[in-house]
Amino acid sequence: VLEDCFVPEANVFPEIKGLKGPFSCLNNARYGIVWGAVGAAEDCFQRARQYVAERTQFGYPLASMQLIQTKLAQMLTDITQMQLLAFRLGQLKDEGRAIPAMVSLAKRNNCGKALEIARVARDMLGGNGITGEYRVIHHMVNLESVNTYEGTYDIHGLILGRELTGIQSFVPRGNDLDKPAKTQKKQEMAAAE
Repeated sequence: VLEDCFVPEANVFPEIKGLKGPFSCLNNARYGIVWGAVGAAEDCFQRARQYVAERTQFGYPLASMQLIQTKLAQMLTDITQMQLLAFRLGQLKDEGRAIPAMVSLAKRNNCGKALEIARVARDMLGGNGITGEYRVIHHMVNLESVNTYEGTYDIHGLILGRELTGIQSFVPRGNDLDKPAKTQKKQEMAAAE
């Protein structure tokens, strides 16, 4: 416990009532996860690309196979989409225009895509894909947990569904389920003031 400790004005926590503070922290953590998923996906892609360029089968590099090339192309396409989504969300956050549903969309998309990329990379490496030497399995297992914490893929789908329809579907039945989410938000904001 600190007593008589001076805290500069710039470092004082704002007066926040209710769950706004914790949810703000949660959304900032989710935003970090959005970028972390991009990094994991990029590393899996680069490791898979290098592996298939060096590994030969029947006298040819795996990279010369059509199926391998289309997998690499899809991985790069997904990573580029993930980067653009994360970048745009960052711009909106900087402008103060990002809403929690946007963060949910980005986390849901990027974690799901990164996990898919890690699985494809693991498959491209064959038996080596499950060894620690190539690190792809490390990313895959980590992404399985990242896909769960700070809200699962399905929970973020429900958050998006609420934003799209105005109806909150993830409360127990009988708890104002039919009340549009925007009305609930207004009431919560009024109660917090």
